[in-house]
Amino acid sequence: MDLQKKTFTKEIAGRKLTLEVSKIAEQANAAVMGRYGDTTVLATVVMEDKDRDMGYMPLMVDYEERFYAAGKILGSRFMRREGRPSNDAILSGRLIDRTLRPLFDKRIRRPIQVVVMVLSYDGENDPDFISLAAASTALSISDIPWNGPVAGARVAKINDEFVINPTNKHDNNEDTYKLDAFFAGTAEHINIIEAACDESAEEDILESARKAHETIKELVEFQKEIVAEVGKQKIELQLRNPSEKLVNSIKKFLAGNLQDAIYAGDKTESSDRLKKVKEELNEALISEGFTEDELADVEMLFEKELDDLVHKNVLNDNRRPDGRKLDEVRDLYSEVGLLPRVHGSAVFIRGKTQALAVTTLAAPGSEQLIEGIEYSGKKRFMLHYNFPGFSVGEAKPSRGPGRRDIGHGTLAEKAIIPLLPDKESFPYTIRVVSDILSSNGSSSMATVSASSLSLMDAGVPMKSSAAGIAMGLITDSDGKYKILTDIQGPEDHYGDMDLKIAGTREGVNAIQMDVKIKGITVEILKEAMEQAKKARIHILDFTDSVLGKSRQELSKYAPRILSIHIDPSRIGEVIGPGGKMINGIIERTGVLSIDIDDDGTVFVSADDPIAAENAISEVSAIVKELEVGEIIEGEVVKLLEFGAIVDLGGGKSGLLHVSELKNGFVKNVEDVLSVGDNVRVKVVKMENGKVSLSLKQVEGVK
Repeated sequence: MDLQKKTFTKEIAGRKLTLEVSKIAEQANAAVMGRYGDTTVLATVVMEDKDRDMGYMPLMVDYEERFYAAGKILGSRFMRREGRPSNDAILSGRLIDRTLRPLFDKRIRRPIQVVVMVLSYDGENDPDFISLAAASTALSISDIPWNGPVAGARVAKINDEFVINPTNKHDNNEDTYKLDAFFAGTAEHINIIEAACDESAEEDILESARKAHETIKELVEFQKEIVAEVGKQKIELQLRNPSEKLVNSIKKFLAGNLQDAIYAGDKTESSDRLKKVKEELNEALISEGFTEDELADVEMLFEKELDDLVHKNVLNDNRRPDGRKLDEVRDLYSEVGLLPRVHGSAVFIRGKTQALAVTTLAAPGSEQLIEGIEYSGKKRFMLHYNFPGFSVGEAKPSRGPGRRDIGHGTLAEKAIIPLLPDKESFPYTIRVVSDILSSNGSSSMATVSASSLSLMDAGVPMKSSAAGIAMGLITDSDGKYKILTDIQGPEDHYGDMDLKIAGTREGVNAIQMDVKIKGITVEILKEAMEQAKKARIHILDFTDSVLGKSRQELSKYAPRILSIHIDPSRIGEVIGPGGKMINGIIERTGVLSIDIDDDGTVFVSADDPIAAENAISEVSAIVKELEVGEIIEGEVVKLLEFGAIVDLGGGKSGLLHVSELKNGFVKNVEDVLSVGDNVRVKVVKMENGKVSLSLKQVEGVK
């Protein structure tokens, strides 16, 4: 059997990119095997042959990691197979989805699925780059209607140079590079940004965007060459086109009703008014004799009229639904220390968006264990984002974090990481939970401010405070556009861009952008970033007035951690057989935990600082090297005919011979010592691991 392979290659950043089309996965509409270095993925695209009765375009994008790709057998002892996708996999799937989705016709009602499987990972080349290229190529050569191709590129600033697709390097699950960004889009526009920075200048981010877009253009042209050779004819779908009569009736009815509803100012009142207008519209259309089949298009047309109205009023009159200026931030409120027993807490409110962030500090042993094909190790800082139904007035079950929750939490986490103290100076495991109590736009950016305040309230020595803002865009077909600061509900839903930028007064720490149009130019990005910086400083001025720097003392409810460093070769002695030594110390001293790093750093966590000091003393005693002539205190634990055994601490003991009890003849050891006595003795001899002690030589020694 011949797989009929056709292979296409192009050099990108000094490495060969290969896209291969063959009979692999031949029952899909199209499939492409992509390879960059030794990282290999399979991208497949499938479209069903019948429309579904639904009010949206049913697109699914799945990104699936196979453990064998990295030569690993992961999972628990009881489940050695792939299960729920890792956070990294979920974020990669989200990135691909947000890049591809804007280029589909929203009227399509046939289910479409894009599946990317990571088959091989070489430890150096990021699968996101090749995954997006393979998925875009598969869609482009398929018969599925789509307005691609698209492509993406990773850019990092290394030693003051911008490097395309740097090899993966990790340090404690935090980015090694000061600026590490992924850009995606078409030959003309950028439509996705995911960036982790360390107080980077806006100009550096813009320059990385320019560099990435040069590579994107190359990759788009490369895909067009492939399409010209192996591409299929696109299917002509029967898209729903509402009757002109229905369109005109809806426009006529809404002309006098829609404006007052959406511009009610208050979100709740506006939602109520819009609901009432929609009900009255349906009643009017029924009375005009429109059929049930025709009425199926009302929702889509209603949304289009809302979209057109928001665009028209912003572009022509600078008028936003809540009456704010284009660059105006909503009213702000914040409070810290509002929860009595937690380690740190803060609520941050911007308009109707409310984020409650709570900080918990724990011992190093509470670090999260990460197992994935790209990275395995420990994570000491976690930021978890929750979006309950009540935050938007909905009654819905809570079933764990979804793609959106994980994406928002990761974005806020990126914004905070560069500001945290290192493990050497602050050895705590840190967890922040952000619960969104009310949402009307950009709860992820509210999470950044709330988390920053919560961490400072807990006494975590932050480098500085952080804040974030969501920027929007309204455009028309003629290229006219307006940029909006601090977008809320209608502007997010009907606007064309959601650009979230978080950082400090000094620079940008995190960026996430997606669009509903084909994309934006670097010029628009520059203008949006300048406007965002003003808003970020405005928010920081406010939050700094609430709590401008970290509290001097940790929360009294947080554990205290002491540490010492021992020779790594002595770690086994501290742990003891089956953990006997270390567990004994924990039980005797009452500390919470003792954790030991591979480099020999011992961390003792306790509610009581004195208990921690006692545990440190016991660990020190274990690794302490006795020297001849040294005077040490110990407890008599056993009497013998010829002397006594003295416990010197740390698992060490010595023999106190009867001749060394005191000057002169001693007939019975019991005449001088009793079990339980604490004595100061001198080390007089050490041979073959045996320690000989003297009591009489200490007499008179102070």
